[in-house]
Amino acid sequence: MGRTDNVGQTYQESIQYPSLNIRGLASAWVGNEARTIVPATAVAEIDIRLVPESDPERLFGLVKNHIEEQGFHIVTKDPSDEERMNYPKIVKVDFSISYQAFRTPLDSEAGQWLRASMNRAFGKEPVQIRISGGSIPISPFVDALGIPAVTIPTVNADNNQHSPNENIRLGNYKEGITTIMAILTEKTVDSLPKK
Repeated sequence: MGRTDNVGQTYQESIQYPSLNIRGLASAWVGNEARTIVPATAVAEIDIRLVPESDPERLFGLVKNHIEEQGFHIVTKDPSDEERMNYPKIVKVDFSISYQAFRTPLDSEAGQWLRASMNRAFGKEPVQIRISGGSIPISPFVDALGIPAVTIPTVNADNNQHSPNENIRLGNYKEGITTIMAILTEKTVDSLPKK
């Protein structure tokens, strides 16, 4: 039965946590390639989406501890013949940190400026989400340049992002154009009315 992990009480709360994703599995052969041979290896590739409070080294440690609790001996390079003889369950683990997470406060100057542009474009307050996919590929630029950054989604809620059937409705595409125009033509924060 399919179910979510039930992290947090709401969707908004749940995205404040890091996530673990199995993004690929490979072993043996299927379909016309199928054989009655037991494969020598199985490969799983996972990623961990970070949030600013995450310590990636700690998260790596938790994953390694879980693997060991399943009875596996961990190696960092291809196991030797001796290791294969001594350990019935071996896993080669290779970790790397691609980039850290970032979060720009909602009440920052960038947040005020974007809220003003959304209000001007749509005549109402935008829905604000504190963080969404904190470790996204722009993170290295945010860190290196020391600049605030936000993401502004322009997709439908059921778009199945990053899935084979990812989609976008024409209405969301049109709203996205309006959103971008509003941002590009918004006045600076200094010229916004003071509350």
